[in-house]
Amino acid sequence: MGASPDDDLTQQLARAAQVDATRFEELCARVAPALVAWAELRLGAKLRGSVDPMDVVQETWCRAWRAFATFDANQVSFRAWVFRIAKNVILECSRRARRDGPSDAGTTARLEAIHAAPDRATALSRRVARDESAAALLAWARELGPEEHALFVHIGLEGLSYSEAGERLGLQKDTVAKRWQGLRERAARLAKADEYLAEV
Repeated sequence: MGASPDDDLTQQLARAAQVDATRFEELCARVAPALVAWAELRLGAKLRGSVDPMDVVQETWCRAWRAFATFDANQVSFRAWVFRIAKNVILECSRRARRDGPSDAGTTARLEAIHAAPDRATALSRRVARDESAAALLAWARELGPEEHALFVHIGLEGLSYSEAGERLGLQKDTVAKRWQGLRERAARLAKADEYLAEV
């Protein structure tokens, strides 16, 4: 499928932000809801004991801001680029948790300093995390079966294509498309769902 109008606008904002850094906050606002929900859902029970989802989000924005000059809107979507960074943050947290074991030192000490993250993107993410619609969406997503949960995370939040999600789940593209459409219709009944879901 081709890029959606929503994806096109995000890419336009990404290009604008590379010329005018003040647009970065506006760009982050388009992805922040999905990133916050993703971090909440991707941290397993074990890792959650030592890593706060908001630390993952803040560290992701920090790294995205520092690396933004290397982002190429002609090669990759901004959403995919940000989620690639977020996955690396969680992988590093997981490795540290396995190596260091439980700690009371707090996650911020084990992640890179988050003070370098753009203050407004960080504040925006915290507002999203406190929104009642986020809590409702997360509660709904946590009740999904394993396959639907994976579809929601990979397609709905990360914005993977049907083919990419199918490869991860061992399903045909048409099967993924059909199942996602049904799941998306159910998710759309939740308040502000469109703010979280990617257009595929």
